[in-house]
Amino acid sequence: MPLQQFLYGTKGFLMSESELWITERQTPDLSLSIKVKEILFRKRSPFQEILMVDSYQFGKVLFLEGTFQTTEKDEFFYHEMITHVPLFSHPKPEEILVIGGGDGGTLREILKHRSIKEAVLVEIDKDVVEVSKRFLPFYNAFQDERRFRIEIGDGIKYVEDHTNKFDVIIVDSTDPVGPAEGLFSKEFYENCYRALKADGILVTQSESPFLHTAFIKKIKNTIDKIFPISMVYTTPVPTYPSGYWSFTIGSKVYNPSIPQREPDFETRYYTPEIHRASFVLPKFMKDAGI
Repeated sequence: MPLQQFLYGTKGFLMSESELWITERQTPDLSLSIKVKEILFRKRSPFQEILMVDSYQFGKVLFLEGTFQTTEKDEFFYHEMITHVPLFSHPKPEEILVIGGGDGGTLREILKHRSIKEAVLVEIDKDVVEVSKRFLPFYNAFQDERRFRIEIGDGIKYVEDHTNKFDVIIVDSTDPVGPAEGLFSKEFYENCYRALKADGILVTQSESPFLHTAFIKKIKNTIDKIFPISMVYTTPVPTYPSGYWSFTIGSKVYNPSIPQREPDFETRYYTPEIHRASFVLPKFMKDAGI
């Protein structure tokens, strides 16, 4: 099938006669485009459209439903900050649950912590795991590890079925639509609270501070009603909408803005100083009540 027909009508894609560009419509009035060397994989799974490409600027790029999920070049901002902030906020994290995160980047960062006894990743879409193992380098970093397991299934149900089990729960989800919509509900956060140990920590990605301020406030207010401590922190992620991203964290005991240990492994973005600074929110977010 000619390339133009193969791509025609797929969400977010544009193509000129001489070059292939893929465009994510990040808002009705904002787009981000990358020039593509090659389409590596494309499939409609039972849950979503999956696309893997090799790009000039960002290397391998995973798209789900036409939106950037992870790229080889900028993934470290997101994966280090969703992982190391909660894990270094806990004095001895041993049992970790990841909801989503089928690309493997968050697992890679978790397993750098020597205290970890087991990390469980629950991903609803097995095709995301398989395509990531095939094309992305993240799984190669820990393929010989014995401290993790991957469960293909519904993370919402998995959390419901566990009590007082985990030190940290990381919700590494896609945007709050489709299969991920339930991962941003009050009921889900309440179940996460019960699934955590007495000093447990929950963190969830919570969208762009610039574009989704009201949504962040809603998530923060919901978690604030469930956890004694709730905070928002931020990081740059160049390919995510506006290039500026947020995480919302709920803690039963520990102040998540204060790292309790320092890394004894290599990082590319995270440092204890970045950890503390990421909780210093800009005035426009404070003015919005976050």
